Amino acid sequence: MVDYGDFEEVVQEQTLQVPDQSEPIRVRLPRQGELIGIIVQRYGGNRMEIKTTDGKSRNCRVPGKYKKQLWLRPNDIVLVMPWPDDDSKGDVIFKYHASQANQLRKKGLLKSLTHGF
Repeated sequence: MVDYGDFEEVVQEQTLQVPDQSEPIRVRLPRQGELIGIIVQRYGGNRMEIKTTDGKSRNCRVPGKYKKQLWLRPNDIVLVMPWPDDDSKGDVIFKYHASQANQLRKKGLLKSLTHGF
């Protein structure tokens, strides 16, 4: 039997690196003519009913270049570009993730959207 002497047991504490809440998170804000909306109902295909921040309910579609990128469900927060010739229709151009939607709520941009539908 070999004597190795006295050793100390080294225990490294595992610390979870939680991001600091004071860090700014970049969120895409609506540009000229764009509106934030919440998906109320899916109609099938690439069509859905979206309630936007201006109080209107629009029949929106997902353009072809975004079809494979956006996986949309009811109650998702999205960015809508209304059609210039028909204000009751629009295109979905961006989907906000949960953390981005929380940042929009903190900034007060989702106050006009109600979840009572």
